[in-house]
Amino acid sequence: MSEEMDTEYDVIVLGTGITECILSGLLSVDGKKVLHIDKQDHYGGESASVSLSQLYSQFKKNPIGKDEIEAKFGKDRDWNVDLIPKFLMANGELTNILIHTDVTRYVEFKQVSGSYVFKQGKIYKVPATEMEAISSPLMGIFEKRRMKKFLEWISSYKEDEISTHQGLDLDKNTMDEVYYKFGLGNSTKEFIGHAMALWTNDDYLQQPARPSYERVLLYCQSVARYGKSPYLYPLYGLGELPQGFARLSAIYGGTYMLDTPIEKVFYSNDDAENGKFEGVQTKLGTFKAPLVIADPTYFSHKCKSTGQRVIRAICILNHPVPNTSDADSLQIIIPQSQVGRKSDIYIAIVSDAHNVCSKGHYLAIISTIVETDTPHIELEPAFKLLGPIEEKFMGIADLFEPKEDGSKDNIYLSKSYDASSHFESMTDDVKDIYFRVTGHPLVLKKRNDQESQQQE
Repeated sequence: MSEEMDTEYDVIVLGTGITECILSGLLSVDGKKVLHIDKQDHYGGESASVSLSQLYSQFKKNPIGKDEIEAKFGKDRDWNVDLIPKFLMANGELTNILIHTDVTRYVEFKQVSGSYVFKQGKIYKVPATEMEAISSPLMGIFEKRRMKKFLEWISSYKEDEISTHQGLDLDKNTMDEVYYKFGLGNSTKEFIGHAMALWTNDDYLQQPARPSYERVLLYCQSVARYGKSPYLYPLYGLGELPQGFARLSAIYGGTYMLDTPIEKVFYSNDDAENGKFEGVQTKLGTFKAPLVIADPTYFSHKCKSTGQRVIRAICILNHPVPNTSDADSLQIIIPQSQVGRKSDIYIAIVSDAHNVCSKGHYLAIISTIVETDTPHIELEPAFKLLGPIEEKFMGIADLFEPKEDGSKDNIYLSKSYDASSHFESMTDDVKDIYFRVTGHPLVLKKRNDQESQQQE
């Protein structure tokens, strides 16, 4: 470097996972001087997209060579395989953050073709239009009418107009009571709770209805935005998202250092137990800041296990998933009750249409929360739906969360990426850390607000 690097910053961020990159981008836009460091030589941390050769060396004891991989699966550089499978809700918070920060300039998105749900041994498309709903075999004709009334209530509900509440109080009535009010049967409850509200288990039934109402509304608004399905997915894989936010941070003066392990963390009074964060030492020098944001791997002693583990299986297919009308991308939800489990199994499927694999191939990534001592057997119902599998890579991850909120030591830690199929819980974590770091909530302006201001 010709110039001397600055050594004083407002914020140091450790790890380039999507959570950390969004926060460094947002804080850079806010005018903070940010230094972002990663011990790895690539962006993305736990949420990176990797090539096939990287995948083999990470997951297989005796990986095959690059020539052999390319002979079987095409050029290595054509593969961008997500380590954590998730989709974006078209109307969700991550999409709002992307629009608010203009990161949509650097990342191109494609719509996911459909969402499917598993019922009594078969998969069915989740209706995305009224026409699809009328012809869907998921429900009988009378149940469809009741479901329609339920969805009309969801879309017309207004907090300050009691007449739209239909006698229900979202903060007092449970979701089960809401279902009862509309006379919905068990299979419809399961469909709404798991395929639309995207709850991973049935705990929500006995909880106040508001979070479920918000989730179903988000689902409906996301479907309405583009039709087909509520999900979006970035071309070249999810690893594009951290890089997009890293570019945003750099435009606003953020500094990035990859392949830079942390040699030492400095605390006030040299007290790692009770002191406040002061800085880090790396091979490129010592850098100071009053606070740090990091993923759990940088401060493992300050994290605790959530008690949950996620198993993920990355499967390579050379054919579309059977019974999906040859869709180039989809999600399949296997509700827990259908396979005698406590939590749902998710399958995210993408293909060469998204520039994540070589021509003629598909990637299916299965994930769920581990419930037994034989986790790979827990995924059997999902494997059966995929047809012949050319290659599979399996990994189990413990989920971690911070022990404290960061106010004592100025160390703000993100949570591990959960088993959910979308980014809503991750954006909740982003907003939560942002609030703790800045003292004020993250306010996102929707694009049309900005447009109307310009028109005024």
